[in-house]
Amino acid sequence: MQRVISFELNGKPVRLSVDPGRSLLWVLREDLGLTGTKFGCGAGLCGACTVVVDSEAVRSCATPVSAVEGKRVVTIEGLSRNGRLHPLQQAFLEHHAFQCGFCTPGMIMNAYALLLRNPQPTREQIIRAMDDNLCRCGSHPRIVAAIEHAASAAKSGGVR
Repeated sequence: MQRVISFELNGKPVRLSVDPGRSLLWVLREDLGLTGTKFGCGAGLCGACTVVVDSEAVRSCATPVSAVEGKRVVTIEGLSRNGRLHPLQQAFLEHHAFQCGFCTPGMIMNAYALLLRNPQPTREQIIRAMDDNLCRCGSHPRIVAAIEHAASAAKSGGVR
């Protein structure tokens, strides 16, 4: 049975008639055409599908769309502003923090949520926060370096 679900997506209001139990991942990808959020394991374990809901990292494959009603959702597509990459996106490029790139959107969104709650994390805190996001290519050292770089560059104004 369909229900109207309303939420903010990347700064814009969204109102959809959708099955409330459908995963947020498939609503984003299929209904809204935002394919940056990836399907990985389908069980909320790998992190490829990570988005930010009200400043918290959420696994969209394991989150029913009804859970975001009235909330703010940010996807990888919502980070850049006026054609300029977000500092985290830029840092990932500069540090070559990817190989195949499949995990990259989830990594960036998880790191974004980390920096929202802790703008100056230690290396240990970054490693711990990113531990559940899997990268099959082994880019973790460059990912950590990119997050450290973004945090350092954003000391004055945060990552918002």
